[in-house]
Amino acid sequence: MSEALVVERDGRVATIINNDAPRNRMTLEFIDQLETTIPEIEKDKSIGAVVIRGAGEEHFSVGMNLKQFSEGAKAKGSIFGMLDQRLRVIRKIELSTKPWIATMYGYCLGGGLELPLGCHFRLAAEEGAKIGLPEMDLGTVPAWGGSARLTRAVGRSAALDMILRGKMISGPEAYRIGLVQEVWPSHQLQAKAQELAHELAQQPAAAVAGVLDTVVRAGELSLEEAIAAERAAVEATFGTPDQAEGMRAFLEKREPRFHNDARIRNSRADSGKGIGPGN
Repeated sequence: MSEALVVERDGRVATIINNDAPRNRMTLEFIDQLETTIPEIEKDKSIGAVVIRGAGEEHFSVGMNLKQFSEGAKAKGSIFGMLDQRLRVIRKIELSTKPWIATMYGYCLGGGLELPLGCHFRLAAEEGAKIGLPEMDLGTVPAWGGSARLTRAVGRSAALDMILRGKMISGPEAYRIGLVQEVWPSHQLQAKAQELAHELAQQPAAAVAGVLDTVVRAGELSLEEAIAAERAAVEATFGTPDQAEGMRAFLEKREPRFHNDARIRNSRADSGKGIGPGN
């Protein structure tokens, strides 16, 4: 039986593939493997950015394999134990020190939208994408953080319109409402995601980690706390090899040659904690 999750490497970019073509359901096996893969990627200093996609070219993901619902509840102790795992996995992506990029094409439904909502960048296909949270049709509500993250991404009005009406929107519509950062023709989507990942992976790793920590948590903190978190990130990056190289390159009027050194003072990578209260 093939692996539920495949990891490919290209330099400093790791690509995670949900290997359940054509629909790429988020199976129990995929979530289990993703949960163990995320900390491995976090520890690997040679990885600077991550792309997540489905196998094949038809769909990113139709969401959870509902046929595994009972099996999953039994394996995790309850339905809520199973849901808690998925919430935990998406939160780990959201709090990663490395940028995650989701490529959205074909069906991106339920968990197939909720997982990308935990990523830092979302790129959508210009044609063929059907993006939505159809849980209302099942008589329930999004259960993997979808309603909260979608509201933060697109605002209350657009989120209510999508969720309560069970709407599936296109890539261009997702771009219009701010759900995705870029839209590309389907045949270019994966290549453009790789280009973006390589661009991000070449940035100074410590500074990237600081920005991700500050920006991701900014919506969860008061303005004063968010500014304090930003100051902590600034202090953590000063004195690193990449910061010194960036300064030299600016003064010498040349492109910086970053070492992608992830060492930062008092970093959450070293302490196991993020910047901000309760973390």
